[in-house]
Amino acid sequence: MDKPYPAAPNLRDGQLEAALRVLELTVRRRLDGLLQGNHIGLVPGPGSEPGDARPYQPGDDVRRMDWAVTARTTEPHIRMTEADRELETWVVVDLSASLDFGTAACEKRDLAVAATAAVAHLTRGGGNRIGALVATGERTIRIPARGGLAHARGLIRRVAETPRAPEGTRGDLAEAIEQLRRPPRRRGLAVVISDFLGDQTWERPLRALSARHDLLAVEVLDPRDLELPEVGTVVLADPETGRQREVDTTPLLCREFAAAAAEHRETVATALRRCGAAHLVLRTDRDWIADVVRFAVARKRQWSDAPGTLPISGGRPAAMR
Repeated sequence: MDKPYPAAPNLRDGQLEAALRVLELTVRRRLDGLLQGNHIGLVPGPGSEPGDARPYQPGDDVRRMDWAVTARTTEPHIRMTEADRELETWVVVDLSASLDFGTAACEKRDLAVAATAAVAHLTRGGGNRIGALVATGERTIRIPARGGLAHARGLIRRVAETPRAPEGTRGDLAEAIEQLRRPPRRRGLAVVISDFLGDQTWERPLRALSARHDLLAVEVLDPRDLELPEVGTVVLADPETGRQREVDTTPLLCREFAAAAAEHRETVATALRRCGAAHLVLRTDRDWIADVVRFAVARKRQWSDAPGTLPISGGRPAAMR
């Protein structure tokens, strides 16, 4: 029976090249029509290069407050910014063992690769560059930031070909984010793709990263991350520790699991908001690229409605003088 929604291509059936071609065609066909102005809203709208100061208006980002001008004029001012001529994007791809799992049309790992492809497609062109750090818990692979279609294709292929970590290997998302901060890079866009399961040790380095970069967090989920079906006795396994436990999926246990999962998801969302990250949720049982489109259109609308910005040629906004 046909799938009710487009799924991320299966990258495990020995036909990697064919799956990557399908992924590229899918992303191009469904996203190219939206590539009009402001890089569809994934990249910083106002830019990051310092510009002129102007009086503060309700709704302005207080992090852009210019305290020197404010003190001199005794009136609150913010420092406007100008769009960068080129954008550098870095993607942290979490491929720890917890992502080698999926009960719908694909694994979370496949969805992470698909999300990487979407980010690469939405930020390429105009001299922009993209690089990646791929973390499995066993190793971290660094792919230098470069421009061009050939590099973007090669980056996606290297992410897809990353060997799986041995069972029992614990991932370390916090360390991967820390590695992105060293050495400091020019201001740009930082994207973190993960299921954000486990402890939130990643919050502190992510918040530090937001001091210099615009952040996008892509959370990849499977239905079994959120709820358990009532199927009787099952064996549950933690892929990052290797521990197993036999449980009876009673209605009470299923309710408690769903409540704990919902609480964890809300905790993650709150932490991401504290870090100043835009938050995109993708699921293995949904049309992932439609979710990308909805998110990007909403982001583009936010930047278009932001006070003090006007579009310039090429679609990137510039600060009003």
